[in-house]
Amino acid sequence: MDINKIKKGFNDFWYGKPHSAEEGGRRLGDILEDKTGLYKHREWRGVKDTMYYFWNIWCYNYLHMVIDIMKYGGLVPFAKGVWRYRWVGQTYLPVMHWFDRGLQGLRGEALKGSAWHYRGMVNASIVQFMYMFVADANLNKGKKNYWHDHTIAHNETLWGGIFYPWSDQYRNVAIEMIPYFVTCHVNSHTVLNYIDAIQSIGLPGDPCPMCQAEAGIFLLDDVPDYANFWLSDNEACDASVSTSIIQDWLWDKPLYAMTQPMRFDDPIAKKYCMKEIEGAWKFIEEQTGVPFNYELLCKRLNQQNELMRFEWEKWDVAANTSCYPINGVAQALYRIYQSQYGDLPIWHEVDAKVRKIMEKCVAKKINTFPKTRHRVIAWSCAPLYYSNWVVWAYNCWGLNVIINMDSLMFDMEIRTDEYEHTLEDIATYHMWAPMRRMAVGGMHHIFELWDYKERFNCDMVAMYDQLQCKGMQGVHGLFEDEFRKRDIKAFWLPHALPDSRTVSRAEIRRGINDFMSTVMQEEPLDPSLLDFDDSMTW
Repeated sequence: MDINKIKKGFNDFWYGKPHSAEEGGRRLGDILEDKTGLYKHREWRGVKDTMYYFWNIWCYNYLHMVIDIMKYGGLVPFAKGVWRYRWVGQTYLPVMHWFDRGLQGLRGEALKGSAWHYRGMVNASIVQFMYMFVADANLNKGKKNYWHDHTIAHNETLWGGIFYPWSDQYRNVAIEMIPYFVTCHVNSHTVLNYIDAIQSIGLPGDPCPMCQAEAGIFLLDDVPDYANFWLSDNEACDASVSTSIIQDWLWDKPLYAMTQPMRFDDPIAKKYCMKEIEGAWKFIEEQTGVPFNYELLCKRLNQQNELMRFEWEKWDVAANTSCYPINGVAQALYRIYQSQYGDLPIWHEVDAKVRKIMEKCVAKKINTFPKTRHRVIAWSCAPLYYSNWVVWAYNCWGLNVIINMDSLMFDMEIRTDEYEHTLEDIATYHMWAPMRRMAVGGMHHIFELWDYKERFNCDMVAMYDQLQCKGMQGVHGLFEDEFRKRDIKAFWLPHALPDSRTVSRAEIRRGINDFMSTVMQEEPLDPSLLDFDDSMTW
């Protein structure tokens, strides 16, 4: 009897196998099914973390998904929505698989902190689609009820804070956030038929596939009819203007188009944007008959500013310590969702939970990602169908994505001391919309990468290469020149935003594998993750 083997077996059971390339370490690739990438069996993280995952993540979230559905509308509208809209069943019923991918390999406080961010996003998603279903005339035989008359629709890239002055009487729900944006991250196949549908009527295949998918949802009549009027914007490029035209044509409701200027560093352009925002507020007053409420606007803005101040605290811990308990995908998605949607009770609840976890990590100097070899900043627009590549990169190579470009878009507070200051800051916030500021906002903003790389103490850059983004494709060579001049280690991730058919997940992984083995000349932490087949994966 080998006493050392018995001890190691007990340790592996109690604490989980160590994250190591050496024999006897965990091999996460071995538990993945071929083609689908689903688990053959649950990942054993040791007794404590496995039980935490089962009770505090799986059971807790399934219970609260039911509670949220009941709280925000009830089972009947939800059941009707599942039956009517294909994206509900394909994405939100199996949503815990999204947790599994985003939390793979995590242990201890990093598991807890990251999971709470996913909880926040799931709650916010349920809030939105239940608000849609409760107001949806399609689910009520064409009849418009009270909530149909008290809900405002808008593009997903139009910040929800624009509607704070009416939030005591009206709900606002982004049109594409639920049928498009969140679904891409959960199920990589959900939006493909929307892209094919819009191309089938003659739209060329070269514009941004995000815009194609958002137009295709309307073409296939897969959008709830939940509002009497809506507001659009031109974020982030001309393709989105085409999308809004098609949406307007198919929806045929009163519309206010909020233009976002390209040259937003120009003071004259900001004045123009301020007028656009006031025009939107006037439009909402006309449509609702309810006057603009500046006090309510300031109240909600102050609540949102609280979220921003805590985000800065989190960034400070991420930048200057090894104690940050949130992985790259949870941090990025939560921040994008929170900053774009605007103030919600769930964000404050999650932040309170995460604050306790983070303060514990700092006080006890817990190294939350102990196998970090390189601190990575990810720049440009990420592949929506493979947002969890950062989890794979850490588990396989020790690449720890500290911060993402999209997380940094709204790096500001909004003043509430007087109307003119408030309007000016709202204009800035509106112009710093997703992908606008650092993707097509001019070289000064695109090259903010260098400052943020230093601020977060990163030694490596993951550069997203969205193949159908004309803006970022145009500066590809400039980034290459700067990487060489500054002696920065950087790898490129080609992708097609929501379209997983153009560049597969396996191809993205192969590119990183080649860079790490040939350029960096490093060995993987988990060789089982180097090459596996997930061609049919969600």
